[in-house]
Amino acid sequence: MKIRKAVITAAGRSQRAIPLQTIVAQDGTPKSVLAILADEISKAGIEDICVVTSPGDEARYAEAVGSHACRFQFVPQSEPLGYGHAIRSAREFTTGEPFLHLVGDHIYVTASGQGGAKALVSLAEAEACSVSAVQSTRESLLPYFGAVGARRITGSPGVYRVETVIEKPTPTEAEQKLLVPGLRAGHYLCFFGMHALTPVVMEILDRQLGVAANPRAVTLSSALEELGRHEQYLALENLSRRYDIGSRYGLMLAQMALALTGRDRDDVIYQVLELVADR
Repeated sequence: MKIRKAVITAAGRSQRAIPLQTIVAQDGTPKSVLAILADEISKAGIEDICVVTSPGDEARYAEAVGSHACRFQFVPQSEPLGYGHAIRSAREFTTGEPFLHLVGDHIYVTASGQGGAKALVSLAEAEACSVSAVQSTRESLLPYFGAVGARRITGSPGVYRVETVIEKPTPTEAEQKLLVPGLRAGHYLCFFGMHALTPVVMEILDRQLGVAANPRAVTLSSALEELGRHEQYLALENLSRRYDIGSRYGLMLAQMALALTGRDRDDVIYQVLELVADR
């Protein structure tokens, strides 16, 4: 299996401006969030990118990626019918191929600058199956993420075979269905906002949306829950950090994380210490 395409979802009506925000990358260059996500995708060896947008946002998004615009296609989500529908909107772009999927309101930061998408894609290609990036997450954050119940694969550090998927579980649901041997008490494997997916996921989304009374109830988690009942589906633990830039102070925290792992680290630390001392 070879992954040659990537899909970024950015169609949420309340978050449509987030990927257009400018932030200073680790190399000290001001870039849009969308351009930083494109860099992450490039590190995985993928050049063709589709962004699912709100109708009418295509031109603004193309401008935000500048000289990289030739790598992008922009597909409007015809109606605001939820996350699963947004991913399915890229069906003609993926044309029956596996694809990498990232959400448009997260920044991913590693101290090495290598990114997490590369390892995710490598595992998916080697095992010829869907793989989701996950991270050990404390119970209080369960309302913000999809989560998995899984078993470690012996001899493969950080790799799990997924058994159950629940979108934004309650603590009770998580305790009953999502315990993972070896994790700290009160922690669960939650989605990292990054997935390498086989074409079967698009087929499942298409089928679920076709019969759903409420299309918004169809999520990627619902598709992955069904996928895991029919074929191998893995999770890869990611030790880097994710920053939800749509949350309170999220953009500021993402910027600080990039700065403290980037070229200007020493200067930023000095200025932060000066700021703290002035208080």
